[in-house]
Amino acid sequence: MAQLNNDGERRPRVDDIFNVLHDEILALNLKPGDKISEADIAARFNVSRQPVRDAFSRLANLDLILIRPQRATEVRRFSMREIEKSRFVRLSVETEVLRRAAMYCDADGVARLNAALDEQQNSVANRDVEKFGQLDYDFHRTLCDIAKVDFAFDVIMAEKSKVDRLCMLGLFKEDRMPELVADHRGIADAVIAHDADRAVDIGKRHLSRLDETIQRITASNANYFEIPEA
Repeated sequence: MAQLNNDGERRPRVDDIFNVLHDEILALNLKPGDKISEADIAARFNVSRQPVRDAFSRLANLDLILIRPQRATEVRRFSMREIEKSRFVRLSVETEVLRRAAMYCDADGVARLNAALDEQQNSVANRDVEKFGQLDYDFHRTLCDIAKVDFAFDVIMAEKSKVDRLCMLGLFKEDRMPELVADHRGIADAVIAHDADRAVDIGKRHLSRLDETIQRITASNANYFEIPEA
C-alpha cells in the first residue's frame, strides 16, 4: 500500500519526482550548472531521501545531472564530445529510417504525416514551444512507424534527449520553430514522393541546424558547457 501524508494524499513515487525534475531540466527551469540537493527535493515532495536518490540516479544515467561524492549535485553542463557522439548515432539511425520510410510510405502514412505537420503549424502560430517539442518527438516516431522500425525510435529518443536542452535554448532565443517545420515538411514531402535521397539530404540539413545554436550559446553562455580536460 502506498504511504499517505498528513493530508491523506499519496506520497509521490520515484517516477513522479523523476518526471518533474526531468521536465524542469529540459524546459531550462533548472539550468546547466544549477545546484540541486537531495534534502531540498525531499522537502519539496515531502518524502524521504531514498526516492529522491533513486530519481537522481535515473537522471544521472541520462546525463542530465552530475552526482559528485562529497560535493553538490548539479544539472549537467553540455559536453561537446557527448553532443558529437549523440548526433553521430542519431544521423546513422535516422538515415536508414528515412530510406525505409520513403520505401514503405502508403496512404495512411501520408495522412499521418500531413496531420502531424498541421499540428506543428498550429503550435507555431500559438508560439507554444513546449507543445512543439512534443510534436517534434511525435513526428520522428511517425517516421519510424512508417519505416516499419518502431524500435528505432527508442534509440532516436535517447540520443535526442541529450541535446533537447540546446534545442530548447535555440527555440527560445532564435524562434526557430518555423524553420524546423519547413524542414519537417521537406522531409515529409520527400518520403511521400518515395525520394529517399532527398529525404536523407533534408534530414542531414535538419540535424545540422544545431550548429548555429551551439555557436550562439557558447558566445552568450559559455558557462553552460563543460571545460574540456587538458
